[in-house]
Order: sequence, then structure tokens, then C-alpha cells
Amino acid sequence: MKGLLVDFGGVLTSNVFDSFRGFCDTEGLDPDALVSLFRENPDTLKLLRAVETGDIAEADFAAQLGGMLGVADTEGLVDRMFAGMQADEPMLAAVRSAKAAGIRTGLISNSLGEGRYDRSQFPELFHGVVISGEEGMHKPNPDIYELGAERVGLAPGDCVFVDDLRENCEGAEAVGMTAVLHRGADTTIPRLEALLGLELR
Repeated sequence: MKGLLVDFGGVLTSNVFDSFRGFCDTEGLDPDALVSLFRENPDTLKLLRAVETGDIAEADFAAQLGGMLGVADTEGLVDRMFAGMQADEPMLAAVRSAKAAGIRTGLISNSLGEGRYDRSQFPELFHGVVISGEEGMHKPNPDIYELGAERVGLAPGDCVFVDDLRENCEGAEAVGMTAVLHRGADTTIPRLEALLGLELR
């Protein structure tokens, strides 16, 4: 493999769903209320896709999602949803190591509104960046993976893709990428080392 493409939230950060559960606890909701909405309610998924592709503004997304959840205060709602996330330093270090070793590295991320990225780190981490809201496409649609490969100058078949959602891994595999379903740095990094033929720790 010549390329390493990664998701952002839940791969280069701590678990997104843990942050969502923490948000629900703080708001006085059932801990799984938000996760269940995204997984089980077609209208919520449609709303999510619309904000991921930039078709609606973050404020509109927050207002509608707040109504679905029964949360009256929607000011800063998305920030509150992600407040529990922290950087995953071992995964960040692995991407830096891969890039330093000559692997073409890239980001393919579904954003929520304006996104929550420390872009100051992008030059040291990535050769190419694809963020859904800036491109008008989202995972697991095939075009976004093909664009990610193009941004790092490789064919999809030369790339490993890492994501914490199975459907997004399946989307990558559909265009010929090798996908790694992320469940923690302790399992993902050894798998990447085997696929890339590198020491990443």
C-alpha cells in the first residue's frame, strides 16, 4: 500500500459516540437518545446528510435536531455534542510517521456544519484533504473516496482507508481500497504496520 487515508472524528479523536452519550447525560436525555436518532430515524439521517454536504447551515441543522431531541436551547448545540472528544495522540503519531516514511496521507471526513478541525496540523499530517461540506459529497458515496485518492496522487487500489463506521469502510472497499474498521489505536496501528510495511510507533 502506498497511501493512508483516514477519517477524522472517531479515528484521529476519541470515540464520537461516547461524546454523544456524554452530551445526552448533560442535557438530561437518555444516554443513547442521539445515537438512536441517527441510526433509526430516516428524517434524522436525511438531516445529517444535508449538513454533511453543506446543503443546510449548521444553525438550521441544530434547530431541527434540537426539536427532534426535545432540546430547547440549540445555541452551540453541535459544539456541545462534540465537547467530549479529544485528540487520539497515538493515531496522530502513526499518520505523521507514515507521511515521514514516504506514504501518501490524506483525510476523508464527513463534516457537521463548519467542522471541528485543527487545520494548523493539516500540513504535517496530510498530502491531501477532502471534507464533505466543502465538496458537496459524503461517505459512503464512491465519489468521495475517489477524490481522496486523487488528492494524494494515487489510485484507490493503492490506498488503505481507516474509519470507525462499517458502512464507510464498505464504501471504500467498493472503489478498491483496503479498509480498516477502527476500534482503537491498539488494534488499528498493528494492522496498518502490516499493510504499509512500516513501524508506526
